[in-house]
Amino acid sequence: MTKYLISFPSEAMVLADEEFPIVVAESHAVIEEAKAAGVYVFGGGINAEVDPVLVGADGSVSGEIYPGSVLTGGFAVLELPTREDAVAWAGKLAAACRCSQELREFGFDPAS
Repeated sequence: MTKYLISFPSEAMVLADEEFPIVVAESHAVIEEAKAAGVYVFGGGINAEVDPVLVGADGSVSGEIYPGSVLTGGFAVLELPTREDAVAWAGKLAAACRCSQELREFGFDPAS
């Protein structure tokens, strides 16, 4: 089976304050559904309070990341039999999160 990344940037989720608890509950329900279906691998949200760093091969750490590299928001990694299944799960998360989701397919690596 193929692993898929379903994600959205923070700025895509535009909610009124009173909607936030509802969206959290509904998105968690979709994740629980994915777990029950046996397709959930990992998920979460990027902590916007901690700045990313760039780590070199020598272990050096820089506060500057690659130009244009921006990763915010939430994501889920699901392992699914078809792209159509991935689109269906992305649709469930889009409905729960009140914003469209980006869908990416991980390439197969026999060593992983």
